[in-house]
Amino acid sequence: MTQKIEQWRNDPEYVALIADLLQKDAVKRLAAFPQHYYSNRLKHSISVSYYSYLIGKKFHLNTRALARAGLLHDLFYYDWRNTHLTLSKHNQLHPLLALHNAERITKLTPMEKDIIVKHMWGATTSLPKYRESFVVSLVDDYCAVDEVVVPLMHRLERKLRFIG
Repeated sequence: MTQKIEQWRNDPEYVALIADLLQKDAVKRLAAFPQHYYSNRLKHSISVSYYSYLIGKKFHLNTRALARAGLLHDLFYYDWRNTHLTLSKHNQLHPLLALHNAERITKLTPMEKDIIVKHMWGATTSLPKYRESFVVSLVDDYCAVDEVVVPLMHRLERKLRFIG
């Protein structure tokens, strides 16, 4: 999946949905923050956004909400490991911060708000209201695992080749 993510640039329908957001300094700043050890928050957010959008196309969901809220779901500016927050507190707090920050840069629909606030469903008890909210939550989990496991597997493979 990691290699496939750059395909979003060649998808004009997708790009049209998020182009205005990608021009915002608030979104560009995400590139400065690490995400899941081997990625940054902007790359992660684009991954979540694009794969949610693709799933939405396949199942006739609201692709605009999926793309835009997927991109904005982690719009916060700290590394929780360098704070006083526990993982549980971070899981509860950062969706609210992301929503607050997103509302400062664009008008959000009720669905987009629900997607952003409920994207940590499973780690929090906030049950999503829309199918699109479930999609972003599940895609976010998948991308997080992919961003951690794939680089670790490549490192292990290099070590095994070196040993063997």
